[in-house]
Amino acid sequence: MDTGAAPADGEGAPRSVVIGVSIAVPDPFGKEVQDARDSFGDPLARSIPTHVTLLPPTEVPVADLPAVQEHLRTVAARHRPFPMLLLGAGTFRPVSPVVFVRVEEGMQECREVEASVRSGPLARELNFPFHPHVTVAHNLPDDALDRAYEEMRGFRASFEVPGYSLYRFGADEVWRPLHAYAFGAS
Repeated sequence: MDTGAAPADGEGAPRSVVIGVSIAVPDPFGKEVQDARDSFGDPLARSIPTHVTLLPPTEVPVADLPAVQEHLRTVAARHRPFPMLLLGAGTFRPVSPVVFVRVEEGMQECREVEASVRSGPLARELNFPFHPHVTVAHNLPDDALDRAYEEMRGFRASFEVPGYSLYRFGADEVWRPLHAYAFGAS
């Protein structure tokens, strides 16, 4: 897996970093999903905070981070907080070995925010069409994916989405927040 940093310059500093942008699922719901993900045997359960992805892992030059952060601040200011309801399970199988919790309410807002985030300095093509969701099992054996789907069918979480966060992928393969952006903030 990528270490989150491209080859270093002559001084040892990385020339690029891997970032992502997502909406955090607050506790206790985030912890509940993370614990479930761990119970299904997903080795990434503790290294990825529970979230709805807005920008998948994207490599950017370190020198571009200030422009990226300004872009994210400007985008967040244009959007407003919104309610989110996570309800039940879904899957991308057979196309991709993923089981997820469905975004029942807040999907349109997620689509609008994602389109705004993935513009300007963060414009990029996606491998799959954007579909807001919360991953609970990924790249696991079929029996574990089946169990995840069955056990998460009754999941329900309702909360207000106040904004999103910029994350950086570390050399230790853990995603950590760099900055939170509040919707409507100037």
